Amino acid sequence: MRLVALFVALALTASAFGQQKPEVVPRDTGGDLLWKKLETRVEEIASSLDGVMGVAILDLTGGRILLRNADRVFPAASSIKIAILLELYRQDQEARAGAKGKAKLDDIYTFDPKDLVEDSRIMAGLTAGVTRITNRDLAQFLVAVSDNAAANVLYDRVGKDNVNAMLHSLGLPKTLLRRKMMDIAAVRRGHENIATPQEMVRLLEAIFKEKALDKQATAEFIKQLSTLKQSYLPRYVPESVQVANKPGELEGVRNDSGIVFAQNQPFAISVMTAYDRDEKAAERAIGEVALEAYRYFDMRGKTSEYGRILPPIEPAK
Repeated sequence: MRLVALFVALALTASAFGQQKPEVVPRDTGGDLLWKKLETRVEEIASSLDGVMGVAILDLTGGRILLRNADRVFPAASSIKIAILLELYRQDQEARAGAKGKAKLDDIYTFDPKDLVEDSRIMAGLTAGVTRITNRDLAQFLVAVSDNAAANVLYDRVGKDNVNAMLHSLGLPKTLLRRKMMDIAAVRRGHENIATPQEMVRLLEAIFKEKALDKQATAEFIKQLSTLKQSYLPRYVPESVQVANKPGELEGVRNDSGIVFAQNQPFAISVMTAYDRDEKAAERAIGEVALEAYRYFDMRGKTSEYGRILPPIEPAK
């Protein structure tokens, strides 16, 4: 019996040594500390602004989001033109699929000076009754120089109600197109174009993830929105980084919303300000928030979860 017990003990011992315990990996890495540093810097920039600021920053790969006053409703200014542009692309996509009565990118517009409004920097130079351009050209004017007459022509062609229905279908009830550009009478009636920072980044997320358009239309949309322009988000970001954005400005209001294509870590960002005593300071503050966000995502895109910078992956040959 002693011999049997000895053999059993030896067998149990061998079995215990043969079974390795699973590796326990500590997860208290520095990633959260880096994110908290971003939150702190955003708070410092926003708090120092003589006005109010709302911020939403969304990781388009991981889904993490930073929110500060992000559900507050702000005047959208020209950033609402992202929604007009998206509805144009959506209708063009439907028209290509056979739908009738939809605006198309290649539809022709003949310039009529009655369409001119303030800040129509390109349209004002066209020849009445002679110059013929496409909706795609109008969209380019809308993006590149934020031409308000071009935006208003597209407003009529795609339809305000269609824009708002599209926004509602994407789950964005606080983002509303309520008037044409430079319609001061409508503004005095309280019909401001409005949005929130969080809804703007959710709109950009839907575009980026091809939930609003198909793959081809999404690529064309983002390319057009990436047109070089005077804006605030890219101000301090390296010039080599693609930014697809649309800024907006009104008296006492500055904002900018877009997608920043940081390597391996693209993110959507919307910074909206109002009650600005110093509009130039607000523009700088938007750029500073974008720079802090870019620094975070740029670093996360090239490091391991423990913060080690990794060599880039060589493309397959």
